[in-house]
Amino acid sequence: MSTWKPHERRGPIAAEYASPGPKYMLMGSTGKALHDPTKRMAPAWSLGYRHGKLTSDSSPGPCYLLPNKYTRRGNDGTPAYSLYPRPKDSDRFQTPGPGQYSNEKVGTAVYRRPAAYSMGGRTKGFQFDNSPGPAAYALPSQIGNRVVDASTAPSYTLRSRNNQGSFAEDLSKTPGPGAYGTSDANVVKYKSPSYSMLGRNALPGDATRKPGPGVYSPEKCSNKKYPGGISMGIRHSQYVAPLILEVAD
Repeated sequence: MSTWKPHERRGPIAAEYASPGPKYMLMGSTGKALHDPTKRMAPAWSLGYRHGKLTSDSSPGPCYLLPNKYTRRGNDGTPAYSLYPRPKDSDRFQTPGPGQYSNEKVGTAVYRRPAAYSMGGRTKGFQFDNSPGPAAYALPSQIGNRVVDASTAPSYTLRSRNNQGSFAEDLSKTPGPGAYGTSDANVVKYKSPSYSMLGRNALPGDATRKPGPGVYSPEKCSNKKYPGGISMGIRHSQYVAPLILEVAD
């Protein structure tokens, strides 16, 4: 005997829902586009289109294999070695000689030395100080006949040989009478008269400039009494009518 009894259902069943059906598709494992990310993708190569300039190129096609070090991500990263040309020999090292070193420039870093003093420039506060320095003084000389504070021995000098009056004098070079000049007699005696000739002077002629009457000014003479002056009136205009006293009939 069954225990089932009619009762109210508890909720909707799956048959009541409308499903889209089997329209979903899994991703493929071939090709590059829409590849299943959960699976490993093998290397993929593509063939480009033929260029116009290579239409006459009879290439053998993709029959060559790529090297094993190339993958779909490029070079595998293994180290590669190559042979380079032999480098040039470097210049021989030139060892410096003793003259290349300057021991005097080492200073107190290596050797000990005494104190050193130097003379600085004159400061501005003593620019008017003209006192002589130590080099301005000098001891008197002890050589010669001008020593003041000490006795000196006799000093002698040698003069040059004088040819005049000596045995080496050449008497043929004696001056003659014409070598002596005569003195002027007017210096030691009364001076005699002296004459000279002048140049010819031209006689005066009509070309000489003579003063005219207008050059003289008698009115300016102060030795005579002033006799009075005469003057001429002004010049009348030529357009003024003359004075007519008699009228002709």
